[in-house]
Amino acid sequence: MKESDVIKDLTKKINNSSSYYIEGTLEIVNNEDIYTYDVEVSYAKKDNYKVRLVNNVNNHEQIILRNKEGVYVVTPRINKSFKFQSDWPYNNSQVYLLSPLLEDINSDENRVFEEVTDGYKITVNANYPNNPKLVKQEILLDKNVNIKSVTVIDKDGNKQISMNYKKIDLNSKFKDSYFDLKEIIDVREETPNSAEDKNNNTNTNENTNTNTNTNTNTKNEENKAENTSKIEDVIYPMYIPTNTYLSNKEKVSKDSGERLILTFDGDNPFMLIEETIAKEKEHLIVPTYGELELMASTVAIVNDNSVNWIDNNIEYYVVSDKLSKQELLNIARSISVLPVSK
Repeated sequence: MKESDVIKDLTKKINNSSSYYIEGTLEIVNNEDIYTYDVEVSYAKKDNYKVRLVNNVNNHEQIILRNKEGVYVVTPRINKSFKFQSDWPYNNSQVYLLSPLLEDINSDENRVFEEVTDGYKITVNANYPNNPKLVKQEILLDKNVNIKSVTVIDKDGNKQISMNYKKIDLNSKFKDSYFDLKEIIDVREETPNSAEDKNNNTNTNENTNTNTNTNTNTKNEENKAENTSKIEDVIYPMYIPTNTYLSNKEKVSKDSGERLILTFDGDNPFMLIEETIAKEKEHLIVPTYGELELMASTVAIVNDNSVNWIDNNIEYYVVSDKLSKQELLNIARSISVLPVSK
């Protein structure tokens, strides 16, 4: 197929789909580490999106939800959501959403089209305003013009983000309430043993015992994590702006745990705040100003003078009245709190 035919066919497939469902694996490179997520994406016309991201290392789950009421970042483990009035997902490139990918392809007049083994490769500009080192996207299609993978590279051609598509269903149907926040909350409030019991009943007695022990251990670990009341390890940024130094470290108690305040002074002053979080008894919605930013291990909230995110039951804030948004993100991205693969 010629380039024009491939683009025409892909455009028709995506634009003619009123809803779709995607499964895949997302990898994000952060310095020398690779963070891997299982990804599920659901979409229905009129701007309904539900993106479920599960970190493979610690099972930290976050859901990005867009519906007529706004944009939410939901963290089920702590029963909490942040709510935005945001242009997401249309404000930058998105490797796991079809319409933004198609927009990037059609808007780049200098795109490069190649025929490769078993399909086609289209290379287009990447649009990541908060991460300028991400410059190009390589989109692989099979012979039937189905998206197989998207790789985002830097100016040196190094892979920084990749999304491997395992399943794309362009004819999915969702019930009317599927994109309601309440739907997500209600699912999480169902009896936790129901799914486990169903799985155990389909196995042999030996497997059932093994699974029960595993599930019990997992639940104990989750309960322990949910009730974290102390900051066991101080996490320091690996990147600190020029002529800036740690001037003070203070740990204070709060009702539900501890808060650690690291103050950095010098030419580029900022504060790093780390605090424990507990699971809310009732789902808490926090109205928030800012934009979403997918970092290595989590989804962050970014505005002009702060970056805020939750990772492994600790909430982090990088705050400065002097640093640019880019510098704040550089600091935030340098904070690695998980063992990851090389």
